[in-house]
Amino acid sequence: MRNLRNALLTVLATGLAVTALAQVPAAAAPAPAPAQPKFLSANQLPASHTSWTAGPIRKGVPAEGSVCTTGIAPAAGTRHRDFRTELDTNARQTITVAPTTAKAKALAAELRSALETCLDRLKEQDPGLEGEAFYQGRINVEEGAHVYSIDTSYPEVGSTDIGLYSVGRDGRTVTVVEWGQMGELDGAPLEGFKKTTRTAVAKLH
Repeated sequence: MRNLRNALLTVLATGLAVTALAQVPAAAAPAPAPAQPKFLSANQLPASHTSWTAGPIRKGVPAEGSVCTTGIAPAAGTRHRDFRTELDTNARQTITVAPTTAKAKALAAELRSALETCLDRLKEQDPGLEGEAFYQGRINVEEGAHVYSIDTSYPEVGSTDIGLYSVGRDGRTVTVVEWGQMGELDGAPLEGFKKTTRTAVAKLH
């Protein structure tokens, strides 16, 4: 009789344990990490006489900063990618994901201001430098993108360089696209660069 009672108690205890386990809610699966913004690929750069080569996507701001916007984008939340051709044409895309939309707006505004004042600052640093800078218009994509050109020269040595720049935003994400080579604005692929900028902002998310 004692053995039967012990057996019943064991069965009862086991049943209670199983019931208790069944009532414990399963741990919620961790939420998937948000998708990282997408970068341009080499074939999305403006047409060139030789093909573009895309470098790796790197975290943080570039070790060799951009001449007009160095020190503005924070390292946290920033990644960048460099591109080049065989004919000394280069490009770079930098993407920053800000903590809030308001901070992204502020970052985009600060980057635009840096581009608008870049040539004047370069001339202050190097009095022998000459050049022209132009605002090339707004592109209607996501929250908008803005395009600039900066043409510089050193008359004493006869060298000229042209740079195309753009700042675009999609929500909390801000991207800067830069393109540069020797030459003048007349020889720069401005319309191709605008198309590249549109693509860059559209494919962020």
